[in-house]
Amino acid sequence: MKISREMHFLIFLFQHLITASDATERSHVCQSSSCGKGLQVRFPFRLKHKQPIHCGYPGFELTCTDKKETEVELPYSGKFLVKHINYTSQRMEIYDHNDCIPRRLMNFNLSNNTPFKRDGKFWGNFSYFNCSWDVEHEDMNRYGEISCIDSPSLTSTVFAINSNESFYLPDNCVLLADSIKLPTRVHYSYIYYDWENLGSLFMKWDKPKCGNCETSGQICAYQNQTSSPSIGCLEKPKGKKIAHHQIARKKTEICVSIGIVVFILSVLIILIKIQKRADKEERENQLRIEQFLEKTALKPTRYSHAELKKITNKFETKLGQGGYGSVFQGKLTNGIQVAVKVLNSSEGANNGEEFVNEVATIGRIHHLNVVRLLGFCVEGSTRALIYEFMLNSSLDKFIFSAGKDKTLINLGWAKLQEIAIGIARGMEYLHQGCDQRILHFDIKPQNILLDHNFTPKISDFGLAKLCTKDTIVTVSMAAARGTMGYIAPEVFSRNFGAVSYKSDVYSFGMLLLEMVGGKKNTEVKIETRSDEEYFPEWVYNRLNRGEDLGIQADTKGLEIVKKLTMVALWCIQWNPIDRPSMNGVLHMLEGNTENLLMAPNPFASTTSVLSSSRVNHANETELTAILEDYE
Repeated sequence: MKISREMHFLIFLFQHLITASDATERSHVCQSSSCGKGLQVRFPFRLKHKQPIHCGYPGFELTCTDKKETEVELPYSGKFLVKHINYTSQRMEIYDHNDCIPRRLMNFNLSNNTPFKRDGKFWGNFSYFNCSWDVEHEDMNRYGEISCIDSPSLTSTVFAINSNESFYLPDNCVLLADSIKLPTRVHYSYIYYDWENLGSLFMKWDKPKCGNCETSGQICAYQNQTSSPSIGCLEKPKGKKIAHHQIARKKTEICVSIGIVVFILSVLIILIKIQKRADKEERENQLRIEQFLEKTALKPTRYSHAELKKITNKFETKLGQGGYGSVFQGKLTNGIQVAVKVLNSSEGANNGEEFVNEVATIGRIHHLNVVRLLGFCVEGSTRALIYEFMLNSSLDKFIFSAGKDKTLINLGWAKLQEIAIGIARGMEYLHQGCDQRILHFDIKPQNILLDHNFTPKISDFGLAKLCTKDTIVTVSMAAARGTMGYIAPEVFSRNFGAVSYKSDVYSFGMLLLEMVGGKKNTEVKIETRSDEEYFPEWVYNRLNRGEDLGIQADTKGLEIVKKLTMVALWCIQWNPIDRPSMNGVLHMLEGNTENLLMAPNPFASTTSVLSSSRVNHANETELTAILEDYE
């Protein structure tokens, strides 16, 4: 069906281009036209709806009446019939439809919107007056009787007289301004006081100057027939004979038109092939997902797209939006509130990998600190995941708003420590508690949801990878995945080590630092006396010198701050070998701060980090056991 519509479009476009080329050729020299057998209309005039726009000059449009009379419309003055056009002297004679020019003159007003001007040779100033009795006076032979003006208030004849001459107004005659509220002086055309020929007006125009063309037997027109300002004299067309240069121009236009059609056709063919390939991939992805869902014994319920719309009330309430989809609030038929994540069809993992990752990992997990998947939808291009609803949204809403509404202070450092421990337990379960090790690769505050008791739950497994639980395991990755500011160095470059579950540990350490500082590590620098320092590095330098972090809290709160910070510094070591496992992290978070040792400097060069790690591990065997014996 798509190909058929596109081919129809191509055929229409080709016909349009060829027709336009032929029309351009036929209108190279505009033929004169007329409304009937009378007045001939040619440049600078043109007949609307009968001649192309380039056949006339702006403001010189004429129309045909139902009686096949030629008509011109003057702004503010109305429509007049055209009696004659003198193309040589550039004059036009117009007259009234009702053959009463004197009445039309009472409202006659030429504006700058028309190219026509009154011809001074045929214009004068006249006054109208009405006499209630038959005037017999020696000056009345100079008066002109105007019989077409009629009014219920007039009892006899209306006369006109040249206002530039002195005249005698009899006592029983009044100016029309006093009787029917008409102007006392009106401009109208006359021919040498010939009162029998008062039915016409004579107009003239100065631009365009085409009189010289008419005098020389040529016609006036646009030189290239594109309504450009260039106007010149052209030879009159001789029947249907076409000059050689016109034939050559026509061939060129046809060749250009065909070239355009061929180009558009080529582009459309490419687009059709791309669309077919995309449709094929989409069908394969759909089949892959269906096969996965059939082979996997899942407890989550499968919903249709119609049920999804009912659950979300037609996607009315939007909770948030991420890189791979939007989240909407909903309610199941049993009244349970849910969060529905609708995956984008054009962004992210468009081959269905993200959807499979989510279902394959979270679909079989039941842990207090991992969000629960209640249902899903796979129908056509729609892919959605239905989670339990978290009343308190995500962790970032609390830690990054501390400077504005003091939410962090209200939450309390004890609660923050509980949240940190809960996240660590969830990550430890992903790394060690499942049949296969699950690497999240996107641990960040936005992906930590909080229920009504502020219990943390890890969410968004779109970037997760499954691997075996060998003692030493590395993960092969084609490209870096995760969010800037939380991605471990080895994910960017293998020079820092192999990608493994320790990459999640690094992300957790960066999350802990943000919980302590209430600031995003990717954006905030700390101003010092000498320069600006990266916030995590500033934290390390302060603790290494035995200085506090400038956080207002009681003694217990400051102890929690110090513990979270020291654990974070162990987690963000550049060398993955130096990072603890999540078992080791839990042990440190649940233990006493006094038993923690200061981590090596995470911000030294790679060489110094490696050598300092060897020294520290040689001298701190107790700490090594704490960190690694829980693998």
